[in-house]
Amino acid sequence: MDYKALTQQTVQEILGYNQDKSGWKVVKISKKITVSKKPSKKFQGNLYRVEGIFPESACKLSDFLYKTENRVTWDKSLKAYNMVHKIDSDTFICHTITQSFAMGSISPRDFVDLVSFKHCEGNMDIITSRSVDFPAYPPSSNYIRGYNHACGYVCSPLQENPAHSRLVMFVQTEMRGKLSPSIIEATMPSNLVNFILNAKEGIKTHKAPSGRGCHRNGHSSFLRKK
Repeated sequence: MDYKALTQQTVQEILGYNQDKSGWKVVKISKKITVSKKPSKKFQGNLYRVEGIFPESACKLSDFLYKTENRVTWDKSLKAYNMVHKIDSDTFICHTITQSFAMGSISPRDFVDLVSFKHCEGNMDIITSRSVDFPAYPPSSNYIRGYNHACGYVCSPLQENPAHSRLVMFVQTEMRGKLSPSIIEATMPSNLVNFILNAKEGIKTHKAPSGRGCHRNGHSSFLRKK
């Protein structure tokens, strides 16, 4: 599989979602976090858009969201989040196991996703993920294998205060299994709000990158356009 080509395709999809202002329906506003949705063009479910403001720079926020090592310490929706194959300094494959949701009515799922990082003009950082087939991690009987269509985070400086940042997150997750769509629609907005709240708590103890030219792995490619 050409993972780099798939990454580029996913980035363009997320950029398209970010620029698309039509058809969104606000389904939840809580603690200055807004969740909107519209029908996904990828599956019989919804594409969710989540917006929140962080009192951190876009560089620190994107670095925090991209790193795998401490994810389960702050993201309470996950049991496990591990890099299982590194493609290059900006691209890797991740295996994720979720917690159960909705008082156990949604059992844990696992996902195998292609995750990428891209720095764009205007100090905007995009982190994308989408599910892929990876032979080393086939579906198992332990978990229902879910599927993430193009998902991503868009981190950009807040125009009126560049020391703060705006996070726009796009999620279109196919849970699979025998779940009623109504259960997913009832629980997803609150879960997405909780993710942002957990991230706000987690980033407080995250060590900021040493400089704008930094990269998560210390490479100068952080500012390189690809």
